[in-house]
Amino acid sequence: MLGGFGLCVYIRRRRSRRPELQASPADELRSRLAESRAAELEPPAPAEPTLEADLAERRRDVHERARGAIDDLSSS
Repeated sequence: MLGGFGLCVYIRRRRSRRPELQASPADELRSRLAESRAAELEPPAPAEPTLEADLAERRRDVHERARGAIDDLSSS
């Protein structure tokens, strides 16, 4: 009989410790929301102008190659 009583006490103590060790899902969601809001407040990094210039150069190159291919086809 004492063994059963001791087992009940052990289980109750074990259950009462679980909430302390584990964070609630609501707390986890709150922390994620706070992090995302903080990330939204940070100013975005300025775009690199070299990327736009590089893109324009690539477009020019593609158009020149296409014109060359059209000229080759029309001369044949």
